[in-house]
Amino acid sequence: MIARRGPVLAVLAVVLAGCGAESGPSGPPPGAVLPEPVPTVRSTPPAGSTAGEAAAVPVYYVADTPAGPRLQREFHRVPSDNRASAAVREMLAEPTGTDPDYHSYWPSGTTLRTPVRVEDTTIVVDLAGADGAPPSPELAELTVQQLVFTVQGALQSADPVRILVDGKPVARLWGTVPTAEPVRRGDDYALRSLVQIDGPADGAVVGREVEVTGEAAVFEATVLWQVLRDGAVVRSGVTSTSEGQRFAPFAFTVALAPGDYVVRVLEDDVSGGEGRPVLTDDKSVTVRG
Repeated sequence: MIARRGPVLAVLAVVLAGCGAESGPSGPPPGAVLPEPVPTVRSTPPAGSTAGEAAAVPVYYVADTPAGPRLQREFHRVPSDNRASAAVREMLAEPTGTDPDYHSYWPSGTTLRTPVRVEDTTIVVDLAGADGAPPSPELAELTVQQLVFTVQGALQSADPVRILVDGKPVARLWGTVPTAEPVRRGDDYALRSLVQIDGPADGAVVGREVEVTGEAAVFEATVLWQVLRDGAVVRSGVTSTSEGQRFAPFAFTVALAPGDYVVRVLEDDVSGGEGRPVLTDDKSVTVRG
C-alpha cells in the first residue's frame, strides 16, 4: 500500500461551489459515455466482491492541483458482476490511485457494506467503518463527490446517491456534509480537473510509439502536451479535443527512444498569466523496444 501524502493545504472556494447541485446546461451531461478504458490495475477481485467477467470501471480521486484540490479519474479493470460495487470498492481500497498524485481521503477501513443498488431513481450506497473524517470540511465535501462521481460513472447514470452508514441514513456525514437527502453530482467544471490523461497509466511500460488518450474541457479545444526526461522538456506539441469548452476526448501519438519519461498535458493559458493557474496532468512511463 502506498503511504498517504500530507493533506492538501489550500482549497479554493470555487472548487466546492457546485457540490450538491446538478451541472448546468453548459456542463457535460453526467451520463456522458466515458472514453475507452485503458489500464488493467487488478488481476484479482477486491475482498468482498463477486468474481465475474473483467470490467473496466471509472474511479475518481482527489488531486492537489495549482487551483486547489480537484477530482481526477482512473480506469481500473476488475473481475466483477457489479460494476458500481466494484468501482466503489476500488475507490476505498487504497489511499492513492495507481497515480500516487491521486488521493482518497475516505477513512481507512471504510468498506462497502452491501452491493450498490438502484431504488427507483436513486442510487443507494451502504458503507461501513466510515469513522474519522477527511482533514477539512472542504475535503469532506469533495470526498463525498468523489463517491458520487465514481458510482454514477460506473452506472452511466445521473441519479442522485443516497449514502447509508451501517444500513442507516445519517443527517451529516462526519458531522459536516449534508447526507439526509440523496446527494446530487456537483458541477463538473468546478470539481474536476479540466485536463485528464486516461492512458497510459502511471508507471506503464510502453512501446516506442506512445499513444496518449484522455479527456479535457479546454478553450477552443486546445490541449498542450510535453514529454519530459530528467525534468527537461524533450518533446512538445498541441492536440485537440473533439469539442471545445466541454469535456471531450483527445488523443495523440509521440515516438520516443527507450527510457523513462513523464508525459504531461496542460491547458493553454490564454490569460497570459492573469487568470487562475494552469491545470495539468502527468504520467510517468517507461519506453522499451
